[in-house]
Amino acid sequence: MFGRKNEAPTAQETVDQAAAAAQASSARTAAGKGTPTPKRRDQVAARQRPLVPTDRKAAKNASREALREERLRTRAALDTGDERYLPLRDKGPRRRFIRDVVDSRWNIGEFVMIAALVFVLVSFIQDLTVQSIVMLAFWVLILAVVVDSFILRAIIRRRLNEKFDGPNPGDVWYGVSRSIQLRRFRLPKAQVKRGQKPA
Repeated sequence: MFGRKNEAPTAQETVDQAAAAAQASSARTAAGKGTPTPKRRDQVAARQRPLVPTDRKAAKNASREALREERLRTRAALDTGDERYLPLRDKGPRRRFIRDVVDSRWNIGEFVMIAALVFVLVSFIQDLTVQSIVMLAFWVLILAVVVDSFILRAIIRRRLNEKFDGPNPGDVWYGVSRSIQLRRFRLPKAQVKRGQKPA
């Protein structure tokens, strides 16, 4: 009678054996000669972490603290322009350049909010002539904002073509929407002065 042939090891057993050999080799290298190789089950147990933390209150406090620190870093980055912690929509040299282009010029859109506030205050005056004049001035301002936005749109496209390979989707609207905000309330805050040429 012929003896039974040894069964070929499965692929998983081969992978397990190779991993165990590699871990044993690294353990011997780290610990030096004469140190017993740690058992596989001990190594697996050391790497395991519970899916649910044992101290949920401490884990919740740690998570809350991490979120608070992240918000503080983002807020500081919005003030200083630090690229590492800016929101995703504001990251990158292209978006920074667009912000500098917008912040370096006077934009008529900055005054829309002020004009709207004046319009609301004047609307309480019962004089129809004054209300008509203010209404007309407000609509003239809106028209001027539209024209200025088209001019700014062309400027942003031209400057992006000169410095980069043209605008990406959303770049032009990013600049135009920033130009409508009051300068001191823009986030990230302006890093250039009016009239200063963007780098």
